[in-house]
Amino acid sequence: MRYEGTVYRPPSEANSLLIQATIGCPHNKCSFCSMYKQTSFKLRPVEEIKEDLLAARQYYGEYIESLFFPDGNTIIMKTAQLVDIFTYARELFPYLQRITVYGSARFVNKKSLEDLQLLKDAGLSRIHTGMESGDDVTLQRIRKGTTAAEIIEAGLKLKKVGIDTSEYYLVGIGGKERWREHALESARVLSACSPDFIRLRTFVPIPGTPLYDEYKQGNFELLSPHQALQEISLLITNLQCEGSYLLSDHISNYWNIHGRLPDDREKMLAEIATALTIPENRFRPAEISRL
Repeated sequence: MRYEGTVYRPPSEANSLLIQATIGCPHNKCSFCSMYKQTSFKLRPVEEIKEDLLAARQYYGEYIESLFFPDGNTIIMKTAQLVDIFTYARELFPYLQRITVYGSARFVNKKSLEDLQLLKDAGLSRIHTGMESGDDVTLQRIRKGTTAAEIIEAGLKLKKVGIDTSEYYLVGIGGKERWREHALESARVLSACSPDFIRLRTFVPIPGTPLYDEYKQGNFELLSPHQALQEISLLITNLQCEGSYLLSDHISNYWNIHGRLPDDREKMLAEIATALTIPENRFRPAEISRL
């Protein structure tokens, strides 16, 4: 098995076999992100990917249950190529239960419903997609390369074909200036498509990124721990999702909040209310060098 550059995966893929299908990210312009800066985006040849899958089978055996194909936005590969590697993976690993990739709304929307159905039938079960925000002003400021309407479109397409969606919400990315709009517009977008998972991440400025420079120059104000929790409370209060599971499965977050909507809404809001009684100096600092 061969890897190029730093390979990133979501925390929920900690037990997955990682087989690199693409190198880097085809967008790679988000102002808050430090990932993939040392690599140029490219697709790996299908035969190379298959060779690595076979090497994994020979090394680990057939008892692989979860398989994640890095890097960023692997969904951009041609549908026929993805179907080929997914089908081959299922032949090698008969106990495989889950195949997942990264895919932002912009690149998911390049696929037709027929394409997505083919991927679902070939074994693709989940897409991790970095929404970050549903607020168009914030999306433009962070150079996300997508819009709220496109996020909703992608979410509805994936729901229609039955591919699970993990949407990532970046707490604090609107800054102090726009935290309310960020939360409310994100709630509107998420409510429109009810993703299977809403995963909270709290923005931490990372040296070397454009948004870090803005922060250091005083042009972007970080939320305090209590303000970040209040933003999450506003988000949860306004989410009208059916069956979405919200969780904070990342070290960047100030509090472990999790539950299914709408049933666990009040429980989650009560957890946040408890957290807000704790002095802010008991939480991690808003700026930390590395997560």
